Amino acid sequence: MKAYIGLGANLGDLSATLQAALQALDALPQSRLLAVSSGWRSAPVDAGGPDFLNAVACLETALAPLDLLDALQAIEQAHGRERPYRHAPRTLDLDLLLMEGQVLSHARLSLPHPRLHQRAFVLRPLLELDPGLSLPGIGRLDAQLPAVAGQRLHFDGVLWPQAGNGQRPG
Repeated sequence: MKAYIGLGANLGDLSATLQAALQALDALPQSRLLAVSSGWRSAPVDAGGPDFLNAVACLETALAPLDLLDALQAIEQAHGRERPYRHAPRTLDLDLLLMEGQVLSHARLSLPHPRLHQRAFVLRPLLELDPGLSLPGIGRLDAQLPAVAGQRLHFDGVLWPQAGNGQRPG
């Protein structure tokens, strides 16, 4: 099934970290990286600190949602992720945004991610990969863009050479 993963970093060499994380995603067992959005720069949510570099990856995987979450957290830890407090700056943040056909409410994971439609740094790259994406109870995600138009977000180019052509999406 397809899984969409949000990637973000605001400490260290952001581009190199996200590229290494993409390689790690592509190397996960029973998984294959299908597509990667462009990179997008955004301000931190509810916190100070440097800007984030964000992207979304589409992964074909046979892993169960909680197994994939464990794998994502292992990749974060391998890249020095610490969790001293909520919204702390981070070397790498990997969020499981949604998995095809999966609705889950668990203490460790909610699918789809409950705030993905409220964040420009998730919506724009996600819509690059699937422009017609719609979620139950929310509807078409492109219809959510006006609500996040005030959030600072800047196109940053191609992160993964196999994805896109470096042109700014519409």
